[in-house]
Amino acid sequence: MNAPQQFRIARQSAGPAPLRRPGSVRRTTSIDSEWPTGFGESWRLIGRGRDLLTPLSGDPVELATGEIHILASSKREILELSAIPDHPHLAEMIGVRAGGASRHALVAALGDMRGSLTFQLLDDFAGASLVASWIWSRWTGDWQHMLRRTGMQSTVGNKGKMIDICTGFAKGASSLTDDGRVDHEGQSATEVGSLVNPGDLAGWHAMPVQERRPQARRARRIDLWRVKDVLKVDAGFQDSGPNPQGKRTAIHEYRVHADIDEASGTLLSLQVWPHILPFRECPGAATNAARMVGLNVNQFRQSVLDTLAGTHGCTHLNDVLRSFADLPSLAKLLPKEDD
Repeated sequence: MNAPQQFRIARQSAGPAPLRRPGSVRRTTSIDSEWPTGFGESWRLIGRGRDLLTPLSGDPVELATGEIHILASSKREILELSAIPDHPHLAEMIGVRAGGASRHALVAALGDMRGSLTFQLLDDFAGASLVASWIWSRWTGDWQHMLRRTGMQSTVGNKGKMIDICTGFAKGASSLTDDGRVDHEGQSATEVGSLVNPGDLAGWHAMPVQERRPQARRARRIDLWRVKDVLKVDAGFQDSGPNPQGKRTAIHEYRVHADIDEASGTLLSLQVWPHILPFRECPGAATNAARMVGLNVNQFRQSVLDTLAGTHGCTHLNDVLRSFADLPSLAKLLPKEDD
C-alpha cells in the first residue's frame, strides 16, 4: 500500500491580524463553544460577526453585525436556535444535524440571506461543531475513551471512521489508527497568542475573554480591497481554545491570499499557507487548492465541495474557500477612488 505524502508538521502561527488597509472591507466572525453540563451533553455555540469599512480617509464605519445562539445535542443536532437579526424561517433549522444536512437546510430555509453575516455563521456551524470538542483533549488524559463512552466519535466521518475523508486522513496516513479512526495520541497542536493586533484594537469584533476551562473558538477574518479591476483578498482562519496553563492552543490555522477579477468573478490566483495543522499529511491540501483557480467565486459554496472532495481537500481549508462566495457582495461596499 502506498502511504500518502507527508510534510513537515505545520506548527507556526501567523500571529495577530494585519493592520487594516485604507479602502478595504474586513469581515470577522467567531463561533465560541462551551459545555455547561459537561462533555457528551448538550452544548452551546455563540456566533458573532461584523463587517467593517476602513475608508480611504477618516474613521472606520461599521456596516453590519450578526449573531447566532445554538443549543446543540451531543450528536450535533440543533435543539434551539436564535439569531440577530431574526429571520421568519429560522425555526426550520431546528432538529437538523451539522454537516451536509445543515448546509442543505440552510439554503432551503434562509437562502435569501446568502452573503450576510448570519448566513456565514450558520453555514460555519457544520465545521465549528465538528472540531470544537477537540479542546477537551487539552483537559483530560483519556479523551478517546470519553469520545467512545459518549458516542460522539460516531458523529463524524463514516460512523467514526475517517479513512479518505480528507487529505489528512487518506488511507495509510499517520493520522489514523489501525481501525480507521483518528489517532488523537499523535496529533500536533501549537500554543498561540491573540489574534487582535495591538496596533489595531478595532480590527476584530468584540470577542469575550475565554476562561480557564474547556471552551473552543473558530475565528475567521477576510480583508478585501480593490486594485484597479482586481479584488485582493487576505483571509485568516484559526481553531483554538484555552489550555490548563492559562494560555491558548490551536489545532488549525490557515492564511490565504487571492486575486479575483471583479467583472467576471473569476479566481485569478490563490496562495495558501498552512500555519498550524494536526498531522503530517494535512499540508498537502494547500497545493490541491490551486484547482480552484479559473473558477467563479460566486459558485464556491458548492464548487469547492465538488472540486476538492475527499482526499483532494481539507474540511477546514474548504470552508475558508467556500466563504469566498460572499466576496462579490462585500465588494459592493468598497469605496471608489473618487469617493
